[in-house]
Amino acid sequence: MKLIIISFSILAMALFLSCSERPKVEQVELNNWKLKSGDSLKWANPEYNVSTWGPIQVGRLWDAQGYGDYDGYAWYRTSFRLTSDLKNGAFFKDSLQILLGRIDDCDQTFLNGKSLGQNGKLLPFTETASLNDLTQLKSAWNVPRDYTVSVNDPRLIWDGENTLAVRVYDFFRQSGMYTLPVNVSMKDLNDYLVFDVNSDALVIKEDGTMSKAITLKNLSPKPEINGILKMEIRDCDSKQVITTEKYNIGLTNEGATFSIQFKGDLTKRLSASYTFTESKTNASVSHMQEFPYILTPKPTEKPKINGAKIIGVRPCSPFLFRIPTTGVRPIAFSAENLPLGLSVDAKSGVISGNISQAGEYRVSLKAKNEKGEATRELQIVVGQQLCLTPPMGWNSWNSLGHTVDEQKVRANADIFISSGLADHGWTYINLDEGWTPRKRTNGKLICDKFSDMKALTDHIHSFGLKAGIYSTPGPESCNDGYPGSFSYEEIDARTFADWGFDYLKYDWCSYDAVAKDHSLPELQKPFVIMKEALDRTGRDFVYSLCQYGMGEVWKWGDAVGGNLWRTVGDVFDTWESMSGSGFNQEAGAPFQKPGNWNDPDMLVVGTGWFGGENMHPSRLTPNEQYTQISLWSLLSAPLLIGCDLTRLDDFTLNLLTNDEVIAIDQDPLGKAALPGVKNENYVIMVKDMEDGSKAVGLFNLTENDLKITAPWSALKLSGKQNVRDVWQQKDLGTFSDKFESMVPRHGVVLVKIGKQIEI
Repeated sequence: MKLIIISFSILAMALFLSCSERPKVEQVELNNWKLKSGDSLKWANPEYNVSTWGPIQVGRLWDAQGYGDYDGYAWYRTSFRLTSDLKNGAFFKDSLQILLGRIDDCDQTFLNGKSLGQNGKLLPFTETASLNDLTQLKSAWNVPRDYTVSVNDPRLIWDGENTLAVRVYDFFRQSGMYTLPVNVSMKDLNDYLVFDVNSDALVIKEDGTMSKAITLKNLSPKPEINGILKMEIRDCDSKQVITTEKYNIGLTNEGATFSIQFKGDLTKRLSASYTFTESKTNASVSHMQEFPYILTPKPTEKPKINGAKIIGVRPCSPFLFRIPTTGVRPIAFSAENLPLGLSVDAKSGVISGNISQAGEYRVSLKAKNEKGEATRELQIVVGQQLCLTPPMGWNSWNSLGHTVDEQKVRANADIFISSGLADHGWTYINLDEGWTPRKRTNGKLICDKFSDMKALTDHIHSFGLKAGIYSTPGPESCNDGYPGSFSYEEIDARTFADWGFDYLKYDWCSYDAVAKDHSLPELQKPFVIMKEALDRTGRDFVYSLCQYGMGEVWKWGDAVGGNLWRTVGDVFDTWESMSGSGFNQEAGAPFQKPGNWNDPDMLVVGTGWFGGENMHPSRLTPNEQYTQISLWSLLSAPLLIGCDLTRLDDFTLNLLTNDEVIAIDQDPLGKAALPGVKNENYVIMVKDMEDGSKAVGLFNLTENDLKITAPWSALKLSGKQNVRDVWQQKDLGTFSDKFESMVPRHGVVLVKIGKQIEI
């Protein structure tokens, strides 16, 4: 692969392109979709009358558009006009591209009544589909639907109306054409010349020099495409171009890698634009990249106690709590008014023991070093309710997938301490699917990848941290076919307790092969069975119900013993996936309370994704990563890190260690934010806090920087109010009637209004 090294120096130039500008692509948007449940081949016929079908938006689940928890077949239909101008203006004139986003779960697409393609496995039209047919179906829910059609294909009608019909089968909830883009365009230069900016992370040196490798790939049939590559770096806030470079290149099928180097202020928003313009036609392909920027100030050298202010434990159960404290080490810890049975390690700050007497205990925590002293109250509630604040921790699935093993888990646990994550309240080290043994002996799970599970949990507990494990109520695990807990609940619960785990994620998964239907009793049954088995072990388990929100689980998760429950399907590192999940949590908000948390899935920041060749930095932009942390905190959602902590960088650490943001998530009141304003351009999320203040997030949904105004009427406030920027941890002043701010594209401004945060 050809290597071109380009160094950038700081220059001051006028800004010709805004930081949020995007290249325009000639395409036909596919709008005005209609939906009908059921299944009939005649619905693919363009002549079939769909006037009685219901309207539906693509890019959103049908569950969120008034179609409920419908499972089974449904059809989407739309028509579009295909003009010759689209073909004549293209650089390559041979192929048409039809993009239909992602579809949950499997589908078959028809163009003008003729089959275009299929994803996953569906039943033939001659059979009747029901939940009992699930073993004959195969999901392809996370596969992009991208069809390439020759311009001479007889299925196409040029300069006329074309009909697309999409036959969808949904297994359970999270249904339909749920991501964008959905459009028709010519396969053009922008499809064949691809900028890869995610394979390598930004490298930042101590002197502020940054370097980044960007690859421009030529996937076209042409052996070489000649043109000019223009690269610019800009300061998005000062409206200045830092530097501009142009290079004449011949781009072969091997592609070219460019290593950019420049100096910049990590606290400022910087972006780069890369544009390749073909020399003969001036056709161009562009990409914009936003660089990480750090808003969170570094902790002071003086001690500061962070994290949860309240913790629950059952009488006589093992108690374990690490006092999360920043500041220069060594720190001497103490605790006044500890209940009988508990003691604190003065060096580590780990409180352990057990409490026999139920009740509420208010403990005064103290941390002292050479720079000063900090105190804080911790409320210990001894009763039957656990998980009084949303759990904070790390989960192995997004980063390691099936490559998880004992050594990697130990390494990630160690980084909780060495990176300081534990000093900000991060507590759980959780194994997900992939740890699962291949077999049982005398009914008991036998570990293949873990030589000694008890030794692993002891190692985790030695830091004052807690350990979590994964199983499914079905006969086998989701992806690898290894044993699930079906009919082995008592043995597995006892095994998990003997191994020393503190948390169980119980994933519905293959239980569909066992369940009679999706009635409420059937949805509840497997979780009740395992909860009763866990209780009989005598050990405290935080109980995570992973069943994707079926049957409005937020209404009954508490009744079956759950402490948290997934409200959506899996979240991936795309704007559509993350924002689609996070901004649609209103239904469950009234049912959330301490001990019972709505879970919109894991954090998709940092570097991760299944531990193999697919490992890459998050495809979320820095703005979008700030959005996820802010939104999940406003929702009082569980915060489970999904990235590989061995690849933790300064930007990701900044996202995960802002104590004022974490305090919003861990607020003892446990309220979930609700939209004060919600429209197609922005959302203002408002959360009531225990101290009487409000945490408010101004979220920009558009592709451009946007000024957002939060009127007091939408926040249920009046008069003069103090406003504090939470990410930058600084007071912004006193405001009357409203607060307004410029917000980056897909970004957030997170503030606390009213009583100020104690520092």
